[in-house]
Amino acid sequence: MYSNSDVMEGLEDICRIKVRFSEIDSMKRVWHGSYLKYFEDGRESFGLHYPGIGYQDMQTAGIYAALYDFHIRYYAPLCINDTAVVHTRYIYKRGARIDFGYKIYRERDNVLCAEGDSVQLFTDPDGNLLSLKPDFYAAWQERFVFMTADKD
Repeated sequence: MYSNSDVMEGLEDICRIKVRFSEIDSMKRVWHGSYLKYFEDGRESFGLHYPGIGYQDMQTAGIYAALYDFHIRYYAPLCINDTAVVHTRYIYKRGARIDFGYKIYRERDNVLCAEGDSVQLFTDPDGNLLSLKPDFYAAWQERFVFMTADKD
């Protein structure tokens, strides 16, 4: 069992996304629903940056991570041809779940445009919730999340 002092802080990935015409609304701003996709892009990039937790890794293990809870706050607009800089941060929580925090900045002036968080719960291929974290996730946490004396 690990305590909060054993958890590595700062697992974060940053990716850049060029705003496309198909993502804007009639006000020439990024449509609010597009931010959900930007967060998804951030999770995918995170999984590539920290191998073993990507969607392909989950599918190989026969496990899925269903989106359970999602919150978003909007502060400033993104427009066509802007570049969204998506910061995706892993948040450690005990159990069979993955939590992330997100911040999206507008690259040209570094303004915070939106932030949010998500919770994904692990399921088997039939959609049944898992009560224990899957082996691949426990191994990933050992590699990237938990600090132990013998890792020095």
